[in-house]
Amino acid sequence: MLCTNSADLSNSMIPLAGILIVFAAVIGGFVMESGPMAELAQPAEILIIIGAALGSVMVANPPAQVAKTAHAILAVFRRSTYTSERYLSTLVMLSSVFHFVRRHDARALENAVEDPSASPLFSRHETEISPEVVEFVCDTLRLTSLATISGFSMDEMLENDLETRRAAAAVPSEILARLADSLPGFGIVAAVLGVILSMGAMHDAPQLLGMKIASALIGTFTGILLAYGVVSPLSDRLAKIEHAESEYFDSIRAALSSFSRGMPVAIAVECARRAIPEDIRPDFNLAEQRCREADHAMHAQPALSARA
Repeated sequence: MLCTNSADLSNSMIPLAGILIVFAAVIGGFVMESGPMAELAQPAEILIIIGAALGSVMVANPPAQVAKTAHAILAVFRRSTYTSERYLSTLVMLSSVFHFVRRHDARALENAVEDPSASPLFSRHETEISPEVVEFVCDTLRLTSLATISGFSMDEMLENDLETRRAAAAVPSEILARLADSLPGFGIVAAVLGVILSMGAMHDAPQLLGMKIASALIGTFTGILLAYGVVSPLSDRLAKIEHAESEYFDSIRAALSSFSRGMPVAIAVECARRAIPEDIRPDFNLAEQRCREADHAMHAQPALSARA
């Protein structure tokens, strides 16, 4: 367990390490060429670039999306939540729910999905499964308890739901991608302002004039470095996190859609397992064993039987 936690911590620190390497390589090369470090410290240029960039983000996006993007950036520096163990816990939860549906009437199912936090069917998985996933499953089961729906219609409904989720999840990476595109332009704005000031100092000695022009060019350098060394990679990383979330919900959709078409519980769960990316897909035998253990535990839980 300690090794696993250490590996997770290492993986979560890789993006930060990558950003540090970018700055170390660029600044280190500058120093190796005898470049004066003091010339790179231009607070006014940084203020212009970062201030203009943040302002443009606030103009282009609603406050809720800006806050969502800021929160999403923090997720880049956390360990991935879509692990093999989480997928395995989800398969076990789906198996338990499907067995419950097959063994109880519509009234028992309605009671369970209307208040999942109070139902042992879902509360016993609350430490491994997020409320968002439980809500997704309950909304689908609630529909099946109210009316008969064909497997094709169910699959289409779930796909539309997931498409909406994918569009909402893609907002942070899209905002950062547009920000990365704009940063070089703001760097040029800062550089032009520096050149304007330099032109106003043409009467100064050539050495001082050269320093002013060099300082102005720091704006272009800063904008390009932030765009391609920080913001664009963060956007790409967020897109991969969003894709991992999409894959997770796609596996749940595969199980729900298969179960709605009348497939046996084991086959529906296997459809979900086969939809999991191969590198983190739980072993078939392990998944089957955990599902059986959960099924036996569910039968042995008096509270669940009484509520049903």
